Amino acid sequence: MLPVDSLDPTRLSDLLGEQVVNVEAVGGGDICQAHKASMGHGRAVFVKTRSQAPEGFFESEANGLARLGSAPGGAPVPRVLAANTECLVLEWIAPEPPSALAAERFGRALAATHRSGNAVFGSDTGDGWIGTLHLPGGPWPDWPTMWAAGRLEPYLRAARDNGSVSKRDAADVSRVIDNISHLAGPAEPPALIHGDLWAGNVLWGQDGRCWLVDPAAHGGHRESDLAMLTLFGLPHLERVLSSYHEASPLADGWRDRVPVHQLHPILVHAVLFGGSYGPRAGQLARLALSG
Repeated sequence: MLPVDSLDPTRLSDLLGEQVVNVEAVGGGDICQAHKASMGHGRAVFVKTRSQAPEGFFESEANGLARLGSAPGGAPVPRVLAANTECLVLEWIAPEPPSALAAERFGRALAATHRSGNAVFGSDTGDGWIGTLHLPGGPWPDWPTMWAAGRLEPYLRAARDNGSVSKRDAADVSRVIDNISHLAGPAEPPALIHGDLWAGNVLWGQDGRCWLVDPAAHGGHRESDLAMLTLFGLPHLERVLSSYHEASPLADGWRDRVPVHQLHPILVHAVLFGGSYGPRAGQLARLALSG
């Protein structure tokens, strides 16, 4: 196994079957440690580790990348080079500043990913992960049932238990759960979605494409991915949304439903980080109910 506090180039070389000459830490989020490993012939790879990662953590991410990568014409994902209980190794994506052209391409590619579809709402391969939290796999008979039972109730309960959401805010989120069938909009078949598509999980590459990383891939509602993109400020967001809508028109009123879809990631953040996320969940619930 690879040590998770400092990556030994020799042991990483053994895992990859190729000489690693240098390993350096890079930015990679709050959950895992991220490293850039340079190979003997100049190629670089991305290595992600987590101390005491639960069983199946990195394997689940690798499977999600493979599933997203299989979508014809869809948004690209890095190739998985190795995965075990303590690390995930991906091809290195050379970065480039965001551009309007890349955003337009991304909107069309994300629409193709979603159109490739999924057999069920949720997963037919078991539970997954979002951050460090379990993500219930289901499957469920329809999206409103999945959203209420698998995406809102578990995290609202956890946020109440850790005190990060007030009684009033929890009550308003519960009202959304009770009324989800009326708030969900027109029924759609399960789309293949990224499932955790905030701006930090979109890599702007030198090849002019936007690459998807860190998925919680499953069958869901395509509006969930789009709502997540709006949550933390993706560059050129309106260009992404307009090209997406041209490629795969969205149902009327989709912008009004954004708060419904943002409730899940905000509740996840309330459980993980507390702070202002609990009150924000209440605000989103009230917006959803008034929409």
